[in-house]
Amino acid sequence: MAPVLWAAVALAWEMGSPLARRDDTLTRTVTSVVFSVVGVALVVGAFQRLRRELRQIHAVADAAQQALLRPLPHHLDGLSVAGVQLPAVPGAAVGGDLYEAVATPYGVRVIIGDVRGHGLAALGAVAAVLGSFREAAHEEPGLGGLLRRLERALQRYVSERQRDEGEAAPGAAGNPSAEEFVTVLLLDLHPNGDVLVLNCGHPWPYRIGDGAEPLAVGEPLPPLGAFPLPDTLPVRRCARLLPGEALFLHTDGAEEARDTAGRFFPLDAVLAGAAEPPRSPDEVIDHVRTALLAHTGGRLTDDVAFVVVRDDRTPAAAPCAPAPGPRPARTAPSSR
Repeated sequence: MAPVLWAAVALAWEMGSPLARRDDTLTRTVTSVVFSVVGVALVVGAFQRLRRELRQIHAVADAAQQALLRPLPHHLDGLSVAGVQLPAVPGAAVGGDLYEAVATPYGVRVIIGDVRGHGLAALGAVAAVLGSFREAAHEEPGLGGLLRRLERALQRYVSERQRDEGEAAPGAAGNPSAEEFVTVLLLDLHPNGDVLVLNCGHPWPYRIGDGAEPLAVGEPLPPLGAFPLPDTLPVRRCARLLPGEALFLHTDGAEEARDTAGRFFPLDAVLAGAAEPPRSPDEVIDHVRTALLAHTGGRLTDDVAFVVVRDDRTPAAAPCAPAPGPRPARTAPSSR
């Protein structure tokens, strides 16, 4: 605003001041220099204020986004954990993908999901689902009850969004909230290595051990919010996660990423390369992220999230048989 006002003052000076109409070269030169210097100073000051405001806005946005998608703990009950998100929107810290891992009385619980759409528009649904998970994971004994809590949280968010924006009734044509859904993968990791999975339209994870293979254990449910949940939820029990093995969770932005020739990212081959030699969860993520960005030239069209969970527990030793005691002496039969 100040540079604009100063330009108006300069124009008024040129139009109405007697000094501005003098033929004295010195006077006209001095006034031109003064107006130019002050104008430049005002422009530089306005630019510096704008930069400070932008830095403050970025700092607030980063803090809010980091609180929403907080860093995962490196260790949870004998498991090593790592996660990262690569937003499709440049400069964003989070997008439409979500993940979390928490230690609960029922084992370590992990969620990864993908909200329809990407970028800042998806943050409301991300907050609703993650907030519900962080509370319900400690209260619900089974994955089925946990998933139903997430469904109710998403429904509340959609209803509140419709009320605030004055949208049409759910399911009406042209209603954006009618198409609000989230793919969700829930994991229960027990201390004995048991893995329970409940999948709502999400890509199956990979098991990394002696190579890498998809952990597909049946047809998933539809994405959360697309249809009501059925009365019976198919919680699957997978093969036990052995010490040293890891699970690689991802969103579909990884498998659907393409290079300039339209070729899909070879996630299975990249993960196979991450299995030898064995790598930590952070190293696995760095390996896959580097390969993905190289494949796409650093241009992502969808948000991508990775989570790696590795079992670092020491194998339980087999119980030892008690050492044999001294053999009792054989007594001779008595003679009669």
